[in-house]
Amino acid sequence: MSKRQMLQFVSVAKEMPLKRDAESRAHDFNEIYAEYAGEKAAEQAARCSQCGVPYCQSHCPLHNNIPDWLRLTAEGRLQEAYEISQATNTFPEICGRICPQDRLCEGNCVIEQSGHGTVTIGAVEKYITDTAWDEGWVQPIAPAEERPESVGIIGAGPGGLAAADVLRRQGLQVTVYDRHDRAGGLLTYGIPGFKLEKDVVMRRVQQLEQGGVEFVLNCNVGEDISFDAIRGKHDAVLIATGVYKSRGLQAPGVGVPGIVRAIDYLTASNRVGFGDSVPEFESGELNAQGKRVVVIGGGDTAMDCVRTAIRQGAETVKCLYRRDRANMPGSQREVQNAEEEGVEFVWLSAPKGFAGDPVESVMVQKMRLGPPDATGRQTPEVIEGADYVEPADLVIAALGFEPEDLPTLWGETALEVTRWGTIKADFRSHETSLPGVFAVGDIVRGASLVVWAIRDGREAADSILAYLAQPAQVAAE
Repeated sequence: MSKRQMLQFVSVAKEMPLKRDAESRAHDFNEIYAEYAGEKAAEQAARCSQCGVPYCQSHCPLHNNIPDWLRLTAEGRLQEAYEISQATNTFPEICGRICPQDRLCEGNCVIEQSGHGTVTIGAVEKYITDTAWDEGWVQPIAPAEERPESVGIIGAGPGGLAAADVLRRQGLQVTVYDRHDRAGGLLTYGIPGFKLEKDVVMRRVQQLEQGGVEFVLNCNVGEDISFDAIRGKHDAVLIATGVYKSRGLQAPGVGVPGIVRAIDYLTASNRVGFGDSVPEFESGELNAQGKRVVVIGGGDTAMDCVRTAIRQGAETVKCLYRRDRANMPGSQREVQNAEEEGVEFVWLSAPKGFAGDPVESVMVQKMRLGPPDATGRQTPEVIEGADYVEPADLVIAALGFEPEDLPTLWGETALEVTRWGTIKADFRSHETSLPGVFAVGDIVRGASLVVWAIRDGREAADSILAYLAQPAQVAAE
């Protein structure tokens, strides 16, 4: 790879990695973007303007040293670029694939603001770490010395795994408990393979296992083991369960066969991708093949559902969202990909009710945007007399997620929660109302981004290390 000068954004246009055409990619679950070739990665990295105040870095939750590793990539110093990237991000190849860069680093790129097209930060980040794995630069976890203290982590999603990585590298004994049969949380069972191929996640899980992290899978805390037992077994505990309770539809006809939750639908599809036997998929209950599919919601989970339904061979796929395109929470890049693949978006629409048993149709009410609410977003208002019927054989509710009632499920009433049901934790230390118990990710923030969970996990690991370094605290355990 030849060395390139920086600040090439005026003479070199933005160019994403090659994207497979919609027709070919709509029939499989492989990732849709190809890898950069070395020269192309260096060329695109060289477009960086090397800002004195890098907004890309300040708008990244992990504050990744983006200008530094872009410059190193442009200069052909890829191993150094990887080391800089890995220093602040436990899973850069995952963030490079699934972060909404258009809302974070790339959306705040200075040359994007000046009309030259953003630096393709996510694609370069992915390229750097994929290359590091291929070249053997990703080193096994090998603590300089073993320490006797142990930490129990509840939840094997990105927050829990990020904390496990930091703690294990410091020599602590780490056990991760998770309800599923594979680690990874939503990285494994929520996000489809066309955005994040599963071997990318399993490779990181294997790295943690080989580094000495113990995984206790198929383990429901509160049923298979008590929360109190986990606290008694470990010197500190980290809660990183995420939020899995789906927000329900509130309309007449809800509850009939054919109306399903997004998390169940996506989990079934991902399990099939692993080669598992999934009776609900084989029976057609969670399979869109040949069906008229209606997905309700406008976030990234809804985008995952509509694009999965296309790949399963749905007859038609429509997405109902109560606001317009400009106000939807999902990634605009994902909306574009979905439209290319044949999804129809029905903006300013919401379900009023459902007919049939199993479901046969959705009564759709049309909306308009009224005055802003307390958050500043315009409030959807029903347009009277504009209802219509949309035929549907499969309705997928993708309205977001809420926290489970952990104090009740775990029999631990002293674990304080907010009025939204999320765990109350100090925003700096991540410590909860219980001594030695910390919490991170969506169970604290509410449904959020993977990159925020990684940041929380890394910060909490540092807080746990500081907590265990206090002799009085250790003695109290």
